[in-house]
Amino acid sequence: MPAPRSRAFAQVDVFTQVALRGNPVAVVLDGEGLADAQMQAFARWTQLSETTFVLPPSPGARAQGADYQLRIFTPGGELAFAGHPTLGSCHAWLAHGGKPQSAQHIVQECKKGLVTIASRDGALAFAAPSLDRSAAAPELLAAVRAALGLAPEQLLAAQQLDNGAQWLGLLLDSPDTVLALDPDHARLKALRQKVGVAAIYPAEDDAGPALVRRSSREARAFAGAAARARPAVQLEVRAFAAATGVNEDPVTGSLNAGLAQWLIAEGRLQAPYVANQGSCLGRDGWVHVHADDQRQLWIGGHTVGCIQGAVLL
Repeated sequence: MPAPRSRAFAQVDVFTQVALRGNPVAVVLDGEGLADAQMQAFARWTQLSETTFVLPPSPGARAQGADYQLRIFTPGGELAFAGHPTLGSCHAWLAHGGKPQSAQHIVQECKKGLVTIASRDGALAFAAPSLDRSAAAPELLAAVRAALGLAPEQLLAAQQLDNGAQWLGLLLDSPDTVLALDPDHARLKALRQKVGVAAIYPAEDDAGPALVRRSSREARAFAGAAARARPAVQLEVRAFAAATGVNEDPVTGSLNAGLAQWLIAEGRLQAPYVANQGSCLGRDGWVHVHADDQRQLWIGGHTVGCIQGAVLL
């Protein structure tokens, strides 16, 4: 194996305007020459939800406008697509001097295909990739409900979601139910199933105790944080990914993209809206969902550089 060499490295916090409140991604900005096993070993070492490696695009992808290729690894394996690594890696690539082919957007090549990224309102957003969704098997749902400690009446709807990252999406009866979950992560890992849970906040004029409890929870969790305007949140989200080596992911772009496509298609939500994720882990992730004139959904958020330097790999 070749001797390690110095490679540009960055760590970026995603879906936050305040460092250390979002979901960090480790980005190796020069992944050329690394074997898959080396990438996987480094991802296990960082112990972050995802670690990425930037490479030149393939010739075919470059001809279609791709600016770089991204390999995405969790501690447990490679992903075809993931949302917060897409935004964080794009931030790092631009900060490192990357020059997109287009003046309007950046194009990332990954195993899912080409993903378009654009700047909007001082943040980055990716075009939600195509989604395959299907009904969840009843026996799997029963096992997942048991691992989450959910009563049958607390589960309103479920779908298998696959946009390059595979999630079992669960719509629960209330944000309070989502925030109170204390999963049996060992049971979820044995099921080899990543699970994303969400609940819709009532309209502000009839929200009642739910928003009061949420405000109280945030005041306790983020006391002392810099004062800032908070957006109105419509969806509370949590992501359990013990199957990939991460019990709970702080803020999850792929899951939020899949949830948006599912819940909007069924008329349960309307874009634009804001989802919140991470408060149970002491984070405060804001995921902004909007649709353009062609009804393409975009999943966006702010990104903050935290670490810049080099790594020997």
